[in-house]
Amino acid sequence: MTLWFVLAMMTGAAIFAVLWPLGRRAQGLSSGHDVRVYRDQLEEITRDEAAGRIGAAEAEAARIEVSRRLLAAADQESAAPVTSPSRKRAVAIVALVLLPLLSGGLYLALGSPTLPGQPLSARANPQAAPAIEQLVAQVEAHLESNPQDGRGWEVLAPVYMQLRRYDDAARARRNAITYNGATAKRESDLGEALASAQGFVTAEAKQAFERALTLDGREAKARYFLGLAAKQDGRTTEAAAMWRDLLASAPPGVSWAEFVRGELAEIEQGSGQIVSGPGAEDVAAAAAMDPKQRQQMIVGMVEGLAQRLKRDGGDFEGWLRLVRAYTVLGERDKARVAATEARRTVERDADKLRRLDELVKELGLES
Repeated sequence: MTLWFVLAMMTGAAIFAVLWPLGRRAQGLSSGHDVRVYRDQLEEITRDEAAGRIGAAEAEAARIEVSRRLLAAADQESAAPVTSPSRKRAVAIVALVLLPLLSGGLYLALGSPTLPGQPLSARANPQAAPAIEQLVAQVEAHLESNPQDGRGWEVLAPVYMQLRRYDDAARARRNAITYNGATAKRESDLGEALASAQGFVTAEAKQAFERALTLDGREAKARYFLGLAAKQDGRTTEAAAMWRDLLASAPPGVSWAEFVRGELAEIEQGSGQIVSGPGAEDVAAAAAMDPKQRQQMIVGMVEGLAQRLKRDGGDFEGWLRLVRAYTVLGERDKARVAATEARRTVERDADKLRRLDELVKELGLES
């Protein structure tokens, strides 16, 4: 009962708000009185000017201002609004009858607490669920008559991937390459669709990733999947090296880096090999130790990494960590020697040389 009482009060307030202006009598405007006042003021100005109480210029200025107000009051008097009784009755009927009926009908249809519960999908737009399928069908119909529309194939391919229609996605991406031209991203996307369709990196997918790296050696997706192909073939050391190199060149905060780290950690744990080596974070983590213990731990880690790199100098990421670790320890001469050794191992790789030079510059190790 409380709910219905509140609703009745709200409806009554709404009706009152509509009817109140209609029930008021049209109040006579004060413009008639104002006209008389302004005329008296004009006569008073004339008398003051004749008596010498104000000058001619002041009298003229006052006369202009009072005349302006007199004209405005006269216009207001002649434009008094008039509302016909029939229009008032029509508005009153709408407010008294139709407004309660309309609001009550909407409440009973949509807002009543006695209505049974409905799932979200039923309450939502019933056409929302099949909308994506309808859009796909429309694009497919368009491409049937315009098969050379490369842009259409490129738009459709990721939708196929979301729908898990991987074979269709691979076909769409082949067509996008055919009609739009090959790019590193398009080749990499094609390889992803082929790998997704079979559940592993096939020979055809691997070829697509290799073509992507030929076009752009920094293409992250191709580098990841080629590492995955190496892992599938049992070449875990090669896969780990590829993924470490991928992580080292990853932009800060990129979303896929954590996933790749997980894959790399799985390889490292499976082989029992400590691949990561010490870094600046490892050195900082020892700050709470006894000074002597801390020094022994740090030196042991760094020397262990140095010995491993002497045996196998192909770990470029290890060289970078060694240079940084020596710098953190304050052994800048050893850091320069390590940088020189690292440069010798990658002298034919322009990208790695660039990264090494950037690190040396960052650490202030230039000769």
